[in-house]
Amino acid sequence: MNKLHIIATLIQFINFLFSVYYIMIVVRVFMTWIPNIDWEREPSRTLRALVDPYLFIFRRFIPAVGGIDFSPVIALILLPFIQTLVVSLLSMFRPVL
Repeated sequence: MNKLHIIATLIQFINFLFSVYYIMIVVRVFMTWIPNIDWEREPSRTLRALVDPYLFIFRRFIPAVGGIDFSPVIALILLPFIQTLVVSLLSMFRPVL
């Protein structure tokens, strides 16, 4: 397996992980709309453990307006830009043909 194929496969895998993470954030947001969710039971606890650290970055800077938290919206908007940055940086290691 050559280096080009390894990097291309790695880029595909990273794109897949970002897509899954995006979906996890959306699911986390929708779960907040459901009353009586026990956040200490699985799978809610794992979802919070994986998604909340990223969302807390934005919650520190974006206050809730009228009781509505807009930080997940900004987090979802910025995630594809972060994905592009990561993939672009990784693409720099592709060998020139």
